[in-house]
Amino acid sequence: MKKLIILGGNPETAQLVEYANKMGVFTIVIDPNPNSPAKKIASKSYDIDGFDVENIVKVAKEEKVDGVLVGVADILVKPYYEICQKLNFPCYATKEAIEYLTNKASFNELCKMHSIDTIPSFSYEDVKKEDFNEFPIVIKPVDNGGGVGIEVCEKKEDFDRMYEAALNASKRKIVLIEKYMNCDDMFSHYTIQDGKIYLSVVGDRITKQTTKDSTPVCILARYPSKHINEYIENVDEKVKKMIKALNIKNGILNIQFFKENDKFYAYDPGFRLQGEGMHFYFKEICGFDHREMLINFALSGKFGESIEKLNDPFLHKKRAYTIWLLVNKGKIGKIEGMDEIKKESSIIHIVQRFYDGDEVSESFLGTEKQVFCRIYVVVDKKEEAIKTIEKIKEKVHVYDENNKEMILDFYDTFFKEVENG
Repeated sequence: MKKLIILGGNPETAQLVEYANKMGVFTIVIDPNPNSPAKKIASKSYDIDGFDVENIVKVAKEEKVDGVLVGVADILVKPYYEICQKLNFPCYATKEAIEYLTNKASFNELCKMHSIDTIPSFSYEDVKKEDFNEFPIVIKPVDNGGGVGIEVCEKKEDFDRMYEAALNASKRKIVLIEKYMNCDDMFSHYTIQDGKIYLSVVGDRITKQTTKDSTPVCILARYPSKHINEYIENVDEKVKKMIKALNIKNGILNIQFFKENDKFYAYDPGFRLQGEGMHFYFKEICGFDHREMLINFALSGKFGESIEKLNDPFLHKKRAYTIWLLVNKGKIGKIEGMDEIKKESSIIHIVQRFYDGDEVSESFLGTEKQVFCRIYVVVDKKEEAIKTIEKIKEKVHVYDENNKEMILDFYDTFFKEVENG
């Protein structure tokens, strides 16, 4: 039996661990949290920080593992690369990719090199000037993900406090200050296999601000994007040239964009499996699974069979929607309806992050930690999706200890965006 170390233990990484288990792989999860979800289903686990490269290498040698793979955490891509280098294991990351794709400031430089627009930014000194009047602005650490440490600053008197919070959330102690973009939000997702670069999908992100100072959190993803043709015409080739310049031969890369008027502004790369989980759609509609490909690569240095005939950014004329149910703070007393909606033929998968007795703390609000579950829907027509969402609204409820509904009511937005998308 092959042995595989997987870095990270969050609920999204648990989906990767579960898939590896089904492939007959002995999984070893490394995460400092002894109660992390991925550890609960792993063959074995260690309470080690993912940045503790030397200790992880020691574990790998003692366990005689056959490979190492990063889960769903941007900040662990760099130690993943370093561990693989020390063990001479296959690693999809390259030195160039690590330099530019795990640091938002370096990513902006990379985009400019390839004529890809990025969000207008400001320096600390710019904002401190008396005549600065570009509020609202976004303040964020260069090296964190999932909305952690990111805040929207609307007035100068809040700037120093928010800047300090972002600085504390950055391992590199570097902060980006950018224009607040109030426009369409979207993403493009690429699969790189044996040097060939495929655009696998372009999707829309529908977001809502759940707390006063936080950046918007995704509540719905829509596939394919309403901007897909314009993206392919104006941006796709630039991104492919950029990927080639990073010397990436195998891997998956997700890039988020803002679309304002006729311009696409790149703003967040993800060089690992995505928490959004578009791999569920690729498996269901196209017939390939990024989880399997990444596991194969970690253990053999090969992604597997060619996906050239299977890959289609238009998802073979299907429509797909990810419904993100967000919850308010509180302790969960009762959950209803999850088993019922699993019977819906249009729902292909559900990733649930909270269960009875779990507590949603104040610090979770305004980040992806606020997500109760993601529900994955595939249909031929949008009318079918609307019926599915109506069923979710009717059946799924999360109540706190006082029997108060915790799910945030974004259903009107869901219906509108499905109808108009």
